Amino acid sequence: MIEPNDKDRRLTQAALSPAQIDDLLGRARDMLQQTRFPQAAALCQQVLDADPKHKDALYTLAVTYRYQGDYKRALATNDHLIAMDPSFGRAYQERGHCLRDTGDRHGALVAYQGAVANNAALVASWQMLSELQRATGARAAAEFSKDQFDYLNALPPELLSVANLIQEGRFLRAEQICRHFLQTKGHHVEAMRFLAEIGTKFNSYEEAEFLLESCLVLEPDNTSAHVDYVDVLHKRQKFAKALEQATVLRKKSKGVPQIELLYANENLAVGNFDEALGVYGTLAKETPNNPTIHLTLGHALKTVGRQPDAIAAYSRAYQIRPDFGDAYWSLANLKTYRFTDDQISSMRQREADPKTALVDRYHLCFALAKGLEDRGDFAQAFEAYERGNRLKRDELGYDWRRISREMDLQIEHCNPALFEAKAGSGSAAPDPIFIVGLPRAGSTLLEQILASHSQVEGTMELPNILALAHRINGRRRVDEEPAYPANIGALSPQDLTAFGEAFLRDTRIHRKTGVPFFIDKMPNNFRHVGLIHMILPNAKIIDARRGAMGCCFSGFKQLFAEGQEFTYGLEEIGHYYKDYVALMDHWDRVLPGKVLRVNYEDVVADLEPQVRRLLDFCGLPFEEGCINFHKNDRAVRTASSEQVRQPIFTSGLDQWENFSPYLDPLRQVLGPELAKG
Repeated sequence: MIEPNDKDRRLTQAALSPAQIDDLLGRARDMLQQTRFPQAAALCQQVLDADPKHKDALYTLAVTYRYQGDYKRALATNDHLIAMDPSFGRAYQERGHCLRDTGDRHGALVAYQGAVANNAALVASWQMLSELQRATGARAAAEFSKDQFDYLNALPPELLSVANLIQEGRFLRAEQICRHFLQTKGHHVEAMRFLAEIGTKFNSYEEAEFLLESCLVLEPDNTSAHVDYVDVLHKRQKFAKALEQATVLRKKSKGVPQIELLYANENLAVGNFDEALGVYGTLAKETPNNPTIHLTLGHALKTVGRQPDAIAAYSRAYQIRPDFGDAYWSLANLKTYRFTDDQISSMRQREADPKTALVDRYHLCFALAKGLEDRGDFAQAFEAYERGNRLKRDELGYDWRRISREMDLQIEHCNPALFEAKAGSGSAAPDPIFIVGLPRAGSTLLEQILASHSQVEGTMELPNILALAHRINGRRRVDEEPAYPANIGALSPQDLTAFGEAFLRDTRIHRKTGVPFFIDKMPNNFRHVGLIHMILPNAKIIDARRGAMGCCFSGFKQLFAEGQEFTYGLEEIGHYYKDYVALMDHWDRVLPGKVLRVNYEDVVADLEPQVRRLLDFCGLPFEEGCINFHKNDRAVRTASSEQVRQPIFTSGLDQWENFSPYLDPLRQVLGPELAKG
């Protein structure tokens, strides 16, 4: 290896700044272009001496080894990089190049598939996939890969960079390049689509909707822009409009499976279950070997309470693709399903296979853990839970300190003076009932009880309050101090009233029965009780509380479809629970009587008094149907859907005690007072 010069040696001896690292890697890439490979490798090694886990340095080093024909070291570096970050698409692509050059066409094909699965903007991988698939006779797959290659290859270089940055989660840099491109080139539909996609990552759905509407004005027949438009309408909870647009798109693209699936999803969103199930069923028959269709069909069947049919659909999904972790997890997530010996064995085998994708691995871990727990093998079950959580946590990069700081800001800024200054603002409508708390704390049970009342309608976990908080906060880097809630005092009474009215208007699509009250059971809304109070002062708020050990471990066992990043580690969830309790105590102090706390254990132990207490708080007369909540056949979309279709049972209360020997990290974070229960 080439010896570094004195300047470079001094840089290595000290901790390198980001600017110094960028300089070294920039010089390394220059050396690559000049075919000065040993010098490029030396510069990469200097970065790695300071930061052994620097992904770009490892990637560039692997490239230099391949260019020198040192495939053994190139593959070893790539394998190390993939093990460190299984979602790093460029590492799979580089592995594919090495295997291609050494004559391992099958291995290269698998590597390129991994590359585009993790980064769909890798042009070279799509090109090689098309060639390799065509050589094996997989014509349909080859044509699809060629279409992807042709699309990406036609993009201006700036937009190809944007596509890659989006895939790698570097959204701010992607936004900078995209906006500059639009400023210099004028209207460009693909650039506007990319900017809209970036906007959705920052929850800027309003801007994304405007951009995509503009795309369709410029190119009315752009199917991709139209699909994106339906998607952002869905994210904005504009389900009626999303269905309307999906219907228009379906008429223009008759029989296209992707469009049919989109149409079915939007029907499901507005509660047209029969129409959605009909389309899902047709798709399953027409594309019987598409595992995703069967998985989606299973989700819809589960939502409407057809569990045996859902089980059949999920089972078909993993039979088609034996490493389809989500299909196994969906069975486990029914909570009442029990795996066979053969299924346990298959999950073990697939999860241990290094070729299994990261997303499938952690789904398999959670499913396997549930299967082992049901059999009483708690030691191995905990190992699987821990492994699945670790894989998911590493993918997310969650930092509990940042979330803790955000909750502290609520306590700091949402004080009596603020509420006194904003008194009389907001919409006076009493319609919403918010159920807040932590996931797996009994919120679905409380929702089912209240939704069994003749004057209350259950909806779903609505993201509107979270989206509003993001909007008030503005677009910011993760390491920036939030503007919200410090800036909430600057909102005028008219602003607060408009926000309240917008919430009622945007959630109206979920209200099918015309009854006076409806439920929003987004648990994370506990972080925004102050905001809710200011925009909807007459709304009811219920805190679904569960004992710390049971609640935290139940969350640790759950693989969520999205969000709830704090659950993927015992210490992380312990910190979050402590902060939640502290923040709810704050709301009790500054808004006395605003929130009703309902303990899950009390509801399970003595149902009727707690039901009456709930109804009294909401100003509702007692109805027997609330006691017989399990007879309510309404659609339920959360993980507890099958449990709330059964009478109250106590067997789940102390399940965490089976894992007690492994939970000391959680106890230490919670402290002795909270860890008592």
